[in-house]
Parts: sequence; structure tokens; C-alpha cells
Amino acid sequence: MSWTDERIATLRELWEQGHSASQIAGRLGNVTRNAVIGKVHRLGLSGRPSPVRAERPARPLPAQPAAPRPQREAPPVAAIRTKPRIAPPAPPVAEAEPAARATLLSINDRMCKWPLGDPGQAGFHFCGRKGQTGVPYCAEHARIAYQVSGPKRDKRDRERERERLLRNAY
Repeated sequence: MSWTDERIATLRELWEQGHSASQIAGRLGNVTRNAVIGKVHRLGLSGRPSPVRAERPARPLPAQPAAPRPQREAPPVAAIRTKPRIAPPAPPVAEAEPAARATLLSINDRMCKWPLGDPGQAGFHFCGRKGQTGVPYCAEHARIAYQVSGPKRDKRDRERERERLLRNAY
């Protein structure tokens, strides 16, 4: 497909009328939506607001400057190197602090975000106890969510396993 002067004129006209790239591609025929978008950019036609995004009303500026946000500390190395896994419930540990039963509207960055109950049912809440630094859970729930991975298998172990599977396959 080549862009003739006639097709470019049609593209410009439809674009200025506010048609979408898909609609223009359908009218022109034998051209994709992405080809229309590319040609619009190469021609330098004016951009338009996305129909997907709704215009937001301007927020009034606060009379006083907002207080500076506290700086987050780096997460502990153990939290970075471990992967969350679903594990059977750990035996309860003696709690120093009772659950605070935080709701979605009352929870903040310093609280444990462990969900308790079914989100579709009444009574659903989050743990709400004091969270550990750099982890979204309290100590009890962090032990459940973050578990140390098993030992990594080296290349020789993988090769042996592959050979064993191949021998048993025939």
C-alpha cells in the first residue's frame, strides 16, 4: 500500500473531523490502524486527547505547603532475595499486639496488609498491626509470606535429571 496524495488528503480531512485511527483505516481500506497512526505522526498532524482518559477537574492548591513525606528505608536484604510463596498456615505465635482490624479506608503504609476473610463478604478486613520496615506485613504474617528458597540445583544436577528422564522415556 502506498500513500498517494489523494489518500493523504482523505487522511488529513478525516483526522481533522475527529475520526479515530481505526475508523480512518476502515474508510481508506487496505491499511491498518497502526499505519494510520504512523502517518499522522510523520505528517505532524495535531494530537488529540485520548478518548479513553476522562478529563480531570483541576484540584485547588492547598493554602499551606504539605508536610514532607517520610523517607522509606531500603527493604532488608532477606526480603529482596526471597520470593513470596503460598504456604500452609504457620502455627500462631504469641502476639505482642492484637490485630487492629483495618479496613481498606483506614489502612496506611505502616500497617500490616494481610487480608483476613473473604473480600466479597461482610467482615473482611486487614490485620492492621504495626508492619515491619520495608515489608507490607507484621512479623507473624511476614514469616508466612516470605520463606527462604530451597538450595539451587547446579548444572550437573539438571543434566543428570534430563538424562534420567530421557532413559525412562524410551
